Amino acid sequence: MPRHTTRLRQLLDDPRILVAPGAYDGTGARLVEGLGFHALYLSGFETAASILGQPDVGYLSHTQMVERVTAMADVVDLPLIADADTGFGSPLNVRRTVIAYERAGAAAMHIEDQTFPKRCGHMLGREVVPVHEMVQKIKAAVDARQDPDFVIIARTDARTAHGLDEAIDRGAAYHEAGADMLFIESPESEEEMRRICKAFRGTAPLLSNQVEGGRTPTPGVGVLQDMGYALAIFPLGTAFAAAKGMRDYLEVLATAGDTRGVLGNLIQFEEFNALIGLGEHTELEQRYRSER
Repeated sequence: MPRHTTRLRQLLDDPRILVAPGAYDGTGARLVEGLGFHALYLSGFETAASILGQPDVGYLSHTQMVERVTAMADVVDLPLIADADTGFGSPLNVRRTVIAYERAGAAAMHIEDQTFPKRCGHMLGREVVPVHEMVQKIKAAVDARQDPDFVIIARTDARTAHGLDEAIDRGAAYHEAGADMLFIESPESEEEMRRICKAFRGTAPLLSNQVEGGRTPTPGVGVLQDMGYALAIFPLGTAFAAAKGMRDYLEVLATAGDTRGVLGNLIQFEEFNALIGLGEHTELEQRYRSER
């Protein structure tokens, strides 16, 4: 089998759009793989929410993200695309991040041109660094990778504060600096999305960030493919769905004093054990059981 990085490159070269759902833990990663998706996405937003219970406003550290990349890459056989925020500092920090993400098992990572502290790309109040600063980060990322197939994705958050033309110009500069894929964050209409795709058609593959309730339209995978996107990430919906499911369960427990009324909405004990790999563990346990 080819390396995950090579597999991701092949998937991105396919004329069909690649869909990468987000997951924030190993159970979610197993669900993504089990339902037949070909790639997995790890977001800083979901990781900050799940580890810290805090918003995506720069609290998450390099070490925490690398640990989560390692855990996700270990549990499934899918190319993992990982959020690396601003690269966690200067171009030298970006180099360190690329090396760490590669070693942890990621197939791709994206870095963004926000100032620190950064914010989720669908929140207001974001600002961007000068273009030349981000260009140096991209060059550092390209220089640092050991596997030439490891995908460097450059994200710009310029659209919200500075307009679409500025975002497109930044995308072009970042591609020239060596980025393999471009992520023009938070266009606000389908017309803007089509403008982005037209600007880079035949030049650079594009990522669309599909956040339910966010600033960008969510027209469906088929429409995104027709527009010209190569990759669609759905980074946050799994966290939203899990939070609603947990809240519904807890509300019933709090009001009724038991959980019989929600059993039909739950994965049951044995099914959950199967999902998280208990059967594989039991087989290994039997294989290495001491003979007496």
